[in-house]
Amino acid sequence: MKHLVLTMLLVVSAGAVALAQSNRKTQIPMKKYTRVPAGYLMVLRQGDSILNEIEALAQAEKIPSATFSGMGFVSITFGFFDFKTRQYDPKEFRDVELASMQGTIAWQKGEVSLHAHGVVTDKTFQAYGGHILKGTVGTGSVEILVTVHDQRLERVFEDALGANVLSLEGTR
Repeated sequence: MKHLVLTMLLVVSAGAVALAQSNRKTQIPMKKYTRVPAGYLMVLRQGDSILNEIEALAQAEKIPSATFSGMGFVSITFGFFDFKTRQYDPKEFRDVELASMQGTIAWQKGEVSLHAHGVVTDKTFQAYGGHILKGTVGTGSVEILVTVHDQRLERVFEDALGANVLSLEGTR
């Protein structure tokens, strides 16, 4: 009798595990953005690449140009631009709170061009910030409001600065 009960428990447990796994595989992917009067509201989840998702939205929705702001939980790499070397000096911060992010969406040579800065805080409330080179959603989520503009703006390389700059000579 004892063996029969153990066998039944194993069968039931294996069935429950199989059902849970099949439910995970058939889950409908969560929607990442929705249209709102100002433009788009994005909600990204753990593991999502913040810049890649904003870029994908701009391409999919053919956004002419926009500004964006956001907040949430991230692992992020900031860069400080060294004008002498014309390179970013990167620094990574893991499992921090994105207290503020802001940026612009434009185009450059037919491709989406993002420029984003942010500020993060750690558990001691120490703040760090800079140009966002890359960022991934940590535990929780990241919420981003993308405010769409009515004209297409381009980013152009300026030799004097050694950097790409948003041009206000957009096309309507």
